[in-house]
Amino acid sequence: MKIHEYQARELLQSYGVPVPPGRVARSAEEAVAIADEIGLPVVIKAQVLVGGRGKAGGVKLAGTGQEVREAAGKILTLTIKDIPVEAVLVAKAVDIRKEYYLSVTVDRANKRAVCILSASGGVDIEELAVREPDKILKYAIDPLKGPDKQELRTFLGAAFPEKLLEQALDATGNLYRLLVEKDCSLVEINPYAQIDENTLIAADAKINFDDNALFRHKDVAELRDVNEEDPAEAEATDKELNYIKLDGNIGCMVNGAGLAMATMDMI
Repeated sequence: MKIHEYQARELLQSYGVPVPPGRVARSAEEAVAIADEIGLPVVIKAQVLVGGRGKAGGVKLAGTGQEVREAAGKILTLTIKDIPVEAVLVAKAVDIRKEYYLSVTVDRANKRAVCILSASGGVDIEELAVREPDKILKYAIDPLKGPDKQELRTFLGAAFPEKLLEQALDATGNLYRLLVEKDCSLVEINPYAQIDENTLIAADAKINFDDNALFRHKDVAELRDVNEEDPAEAEATDKELNYIKLDGNIGCMVNGAGLAMATMDMI
């Protein structure tokens, strides 16, 4: 299950990771009120569960109340990858000096969590991994012991200068704690931004959850936005069925993942 950026920010903040001030708005007037409260300039970001918001015109900087009204109003009329924008995040704009990428995710092949780090944040990490794989660093975490503080410090030191190392260390520990306690499949900060000489802040956030564990987290399940899911997949989820929509006109009804793959291969 995916959640919106504004929801991910709130979760990160509750786990001790600093984020810029901001709130979600569902109208241009509400966006202006939030901007007045947190102070200008602000960045206004479409809240949709797909990538490519910036290229679609869903992320805009606003320096005046009128610009906030116009930007929010325009973004709220957009449809990005077939999903209508119904809300925007209005967040305090920060002066970013350097962008890092930091995440903790599940490595199924190695059966453990892995911390992924790059000193080249703010870009599509999948594209970076293909184009410049040496810029992506990984640290596997022992599932029984958790992250070793000294090993993690050495790992993070490959990207962060000494003056930022303690903040990065705390943030990474908190991301891992969030991943484990809430049964996440991904907790990502991109960019993890340096905004002055000594401060790191989560300028963007993405969190995905393991659907099979949602029964343990009623608070997380309540964050689900059914309006942005495929109607057939949403109905299947409500009926506790595993359903994956693919192209074509042949459907497979099977009682196991292995059988499903074998059947599709035969077809």
